[in-house]
Amino acid sequence: MPAPLLHIETDEEFPAQADCVVIGAGIVGVCTAYWLARGGMRVVLLEKGRVGAEQSSRNWGWCRQQNRDARELPLATKSLSLWEEIAQDIDEDLGFRRCGLLYLSNSAAEIEGWAKWGKFARGEGIDTQMLTNAQAAERGAATGKTWAGGVWSPTDGVADPTVAAPLIARGVRKHGGVVIQSCAARGIETSAGAVSGVVTERGVIATPQIVIAGGAWASSFLSRTGISFPQASVRSSILAVAPGAKGLPPALHTAAVSVTRRLDGGHTLAISGRSNVDPSPGAIYGAKHFLPMFLKRWRSLQPGGLQAWKAGFESRRKWALDRETPMEQTRILDPTPSQSLIQQTLYRARALLPELAAVPVQAAWAGYIDSTPDGVPVIDADIGVPGLTLAAGLSGHGFGIGPGVGHLVADMVLARAPITETRQYRLARFDRSQWGNVAEF
Repeated sequence: MPAPLLHIETDEEFPAQADCVVIGAGIVGVCTAYWLARGGMRVVLLEKGRVGAEQSSRNWGWCRQQNRDARELPLATKSLSLWEEIAQDIDEDLGFRRCGLLYLSNSAAEIEGWAKWGKFARGEGIDTQMLTNAQAAERGAATGKTWAGGVWSPTDGVADPTVAAPLIARGVRKHGGVVIQSCAARGIETSAGAVSGVVTERGVIATPQIVIAGGAWASSFLSRTGISFPQASVRSSILAVAPGAKGLPPALHTAAVSVTRRLDGGHTLAISGRSNVDPSPGAIYGAKHFLPMFLKRWRSLQPGGLQAWKAGFESRRKWALDRETPMEQTRILDPTPSQSLIQQTLYRARALLPELAAVPVQAAWAGYIDSTPDGVPVIDADIGVPGLTLAAGLSGHGFGIGPGVGHLVADMVLARAPITETRQYRLARFDRSQWGNVAEF
């Protein structure tokens, strides 16, 4: 079943040219197009299916600094204020709230890890507060349980995945950009070795700049141009329950289950890190790159089926540009959730929070989380073809930092000073061993 998502109308007229074409209208793509349009570019945002219909509408909605890898933390901090800036500029409610995030635990090792991260983060100016057992019990009163400790991050928050990407896409149009749905990009054209156009199912758009923000599709798209981008995806299952539960924290994480209040008063439920690994050509091709991450996180991963292989988003075949491509055969990745994981999630949530026992399930869905070998995104304008920029591999952290990633990409394309350091996001880092480089959180 698809995740709930706002549908928006977009442009029908097909443009012959643009200053920049952004491929993929998830949260990263729409934010990139938004900042480019605000920067004065004639930008076209292409989406093979619907705006925000894949992982950008299938996540928890968390916008956090807490427990971020140090390489992502600057983007996370910038993104919090950018969520507010975008909402004010386009005069839309993206569901962004600095409601604070609550982490509770009875594991001494987990609490020690949070404390270690907190010491580093406070040195970076982040407001993160360790909780005593009494403070944890007070903030987690809805559980009716005692806790050894926890963390409270008051300036972090959530946004609404059901509306965020579509509403920001409206903002792209407000600033003169063109947004086209149901139009797949099939490949790129070059002239003298540099980008000169995008080939789509509806024709060619002449452009000197292309941004690949295709999420789980990015690696297979780039492989057709001869660019190697190690990327693998896992299938995450999630569910939503109806409104009615009272007194719950707006955003709560425990080892057993994580719970997030939605704008409609219902709650999203998930088990952090628990996913299915569906074999695919891309996963097999990049196995050597992902071995360190797999060995570190294997306890959270379960074998999957052939859904990813059949969907074609990690294909390694070179399709023709004048024929139907895998992107047109599967316009929206809508995998079947793991029913055992859905049932386990619901059981754990109701055991943790008794208020949830009386509210029915609204929906359950799954999505593919695209990851890099070190769990940190690639945001890079120097990947081998002048004019081609990559912003993908957000590794399950992309929704919250989407505004910052989009701004950083726009900085690169517009050749202006970047909002954060960029070295840690380069594609070339995968030319060396990944042992010891996997993200900590």
